Amino acid sequence: MSRSRTIDVPGSRGAAPEFLVTAETLDAISPSGDRGGVIIGSDPQGEAQAASMLRPHPTRMVTVGGLYLARQLALRAMATGAWVIVATGRPAAWKMLERAAGQTPDGKPVPLAQIRRLAPFDLPRSTEDTPLLVIHDGGAVPQELFPPRAPWQTTMYVLPYLHPQVSSGTAANTADLVLLQRLPLNQAQLAQRIWSLRGHQVQQLTQLKDDQVIALGNMTWTMIRLVTNQKEKEILGPIRRGD
Repeated sequence: MSRSRTIDVPGSRGAAPEFLVTAETLDAISPSGDRGGVIIGSDPQGEAQAASMLRPHPTRMVTVGGLYLARQLALRAMATGAWVIVATGRPAAWKMLERAAGQTPDGKPVPLAQIRRLAPFDLPRSTEDTPLLVIHDGGAVPQELFPPRAPWQTTMYVLPYLHPQVSSGTAANTADLVLLQRLPLNQAQLAQRIWSLRGHQVQQLTQLKDDQVIALGNMTWTMIRLVTNQKEKEILGPIRRGD
């Protein structure tokens, strides 16, 4: 991939500044974006597609599909120096983040990644130097436990599929960026109602390959092919649509 393009989201001022990350983390994860932008994959022309996930504005994201996509984004956010906190009902599925973050010299986990129960708790303060990605892995109809209230805080909702109640929920309707994997026809038609999609977009959603996603945002509809490096393969396994 020779060039990179950043996906615009409302209120974005481009990719975030660079962050410092420990050498141990860099040994496990290669940085995936420039100046804090997180590379999602490549477009049909082979150009890198990045999103400013970590911004000086409270930000919401939604992923719809398998767990692979959400975990890859979490790894790449960590590689830019972000703190990643996962609230989930399936902690075993996210333990790889803690392992990827590594350990301090005294054997304690590096606090870049935390796996917590799916219940409200106090979040650390997010700043430009320590941006925060909060991942809410709470099923298809998530409660608003951690709405982004501060600059440099991004909350990402991991939806395994689209539920009719999502159409009236905050997470989907107010998301700055939505990443959609392949959907069955009834799910694609629900997406059409939620985001006012056109007929050809509905059809495209049903025909995506396992390594393809649609990035949906403000005036944005971009098909992206997921790309993984060798170290990510060792942590996550091969790219796939399911969990």
